[in-house]
Amino acid sequence: MAAADPLPRYRPAEFAVRFDEVTVERGGISILDRVSAIAPRGSCTAIIGPNGAGKTTLLLALLGEIDYRGRIVFGADGRPPRIGYVPQRLAFDRGMPLTVAEFLAMGFQKKPLWFGIDTALRRRAMEALTLVKADHLAGRIVGALSGGELQRVLLALALRQEPDLLVLDEPSAGVDFQGELIFCELLDDLRRQRGFTQLMVSHDLATVTHHATHVICLNRKVAAEGPPRQTLTDDNLTAIFGMHMGLVNSRSMPGDRAVCSAPCCQERPDA
Repeated sequence: MAAADPLPRYRPAEFAVRFDEVTVERGGISILDRVSAIAPRGSCTAIIGPNGAGKTTLLLALLGEIDYRGRIVFGADGRPPRIGYVPQRLAFDRGMPLTVAEFLAMGFQKKPLWFGIDTALRRRAMEALTLVKADHLAGRIVGALSGGELQRVLLALALRQEPDLLVLDEPSAGVDFQGELIFCELLDDLRRQRGFTQLMVSHDLATVTHHATHVICLNRKVAAEGPPRQTLTDDNLTAIFGMHMGLVNSRSMPGDRAVCSAPCCQERPDA
């Protein structure tokens, strides 16, 4: 007999990812407790919550990196989408003499990199770097990049996958001011143009307030879920973060519009 559907109100065409009763335990300790939520198709869905709430764990379950109970269902035909992933940090040997262009090509090129990068792969690597305003980094050694520069390169690599689902873990962590503008101006535009779904973990409520079209408030369990105006309330934020959590400005929320209403996006000289 088929298991009962915990979230029957959502049709497959309406969501990119659906978490059904997802539970993760480690050493007898509950990390996620029957998490049920969705990322609507084409949305910018933000997962927020305090440290230790299980946000990154939920992403790792989605990516198949850890075991879990429950179900993770993909919309439409149910087949796994192409996923682009931007981790919060990348562990690698910074002493490797690997350029950014080589880093972007190595997962796609069959011949060893010391024979040179294929012309077509170099062109696509440069196109991805140009998207994130980082084409000037192509010849730099990856280990010599700053945190913000590396984050932009990882975003370029994720976009290189032409994803249906773009997954980001703390995308603004270590990003410089120019990088913040990229996430403001670029990801919203690309999501609308290319139709991918963006699922991100963030501690930055300003970013969430300005850009998210759907929010999952998580603290081992889902405390609230829905559009920002309905979800980022004083009561909900206090429930998951505690009494001293800063309040958000509801006038900054995009509501039904997948655009940023913050001054950084609305008051540009070229607007």
